[in-house]
Amino acid sequence: MNQLAARGIRFAVTAIWGGAAATCLLLSGCGGGGTDEADTVCIQNKGSDTMVNVAQAWAEEYRAVAPEVDVEISGGGSGVGIAALIKGAIDIANASRNMKPEEIEQAKRNTGKEPREFIVGHDALAIYVHRDNPLNEISIDQLADIFGEGGKTTKWSELGVSIPGGQDEIVRVSRQSSSGTYEFFREHVLNKEDFKLGSRDMNGSKEVVELVAGTPGAIGYSGMGYNVPGKVKMLKVATRKGEPAVEPSVASALDKRYPVARSLLLYTLGEPSGETKAYIDWILSDAGQKVVEESGYVPLPADMRHK
Repeated sequence: MNQLAARGIRFAVTAIWGGAAATCLLLSGCGGGGTDEADTVCIQNKGSDTMVNVAQAWAEEYRAVAPEVDVEISGGGSGVGIAALIKGAIDIANASRNMKPEEIEQAKRNTGKEPREFIVGHDALAIYVHRDNPLNEISIDQLADIFGEGGKTTKWSELGVSIPGGQDEIVRVSRQSSSGTYEFFREHVLNKEDFKLGSRDMNGSKEVVELVAGTPGAIGYSGMGYNVPGKVKMLKVATRKGEPAVEPSVASALDKRYPVARSLLLYTLGEPSGETKAYIDWILSDAGQKVVEESGYVPLPADMRHK
């Protein structure tokens, strides 16, 4: 994010609600490079905090391709983006989870259009611990016992781990309930059971990793694109205790050997058209997929780039 900001990104930090997608606020300098403000087309893009870094990088790169197009990016979580799409308030919702059947039906009732899903990359939902934590791997059932309601694991010593400095209590770092990452973890790790109360629930993916980096007794989950080598450690994950654990990586996310791999998604209302279609087509091109890889995620193989 700091590197992106240093390169002069010009993005909106909040979505424009209650209006057509074309009526966005133009930022200072919008329409630069010889394009009049009146000629600028705005695409409103809101949703997943997991995807906000790659979404901002896409928007910056696309500005060079189509200077007359301004892509406004804001986060808030997959649920927030999907809710805005259901209202017809944005052009594109970013999501790190699939839309639920009831959300699709609500969008159809509200707008008369059925949401269209685009897979634009893949991610490994990494399990992070502090760099000094001696633990190197963990299983899905152990994670469920740490994070899930009714789970009994509350101390590192119960996992056979001794934390430098003597902190034994496990500090659980989670996401807010509007997050697609929260929903994905709940479904694929907790088997749709509720989370145990008392976790530290963060608003963004970056904040999860930052808190784990500064807390020796912490464990949290976030996209592997937010890894900060030297400050946190990504654990290998096994489907079941005693089975081989797999490291989160590009290869293991793509072939789904990593147990908590997931797709990165865009949603539109019906088939996109005009500048929105052109933008999504570009995201699925070699140039757009290069941005996915540079952002720490897994680009789509050429034969999976359906438009």
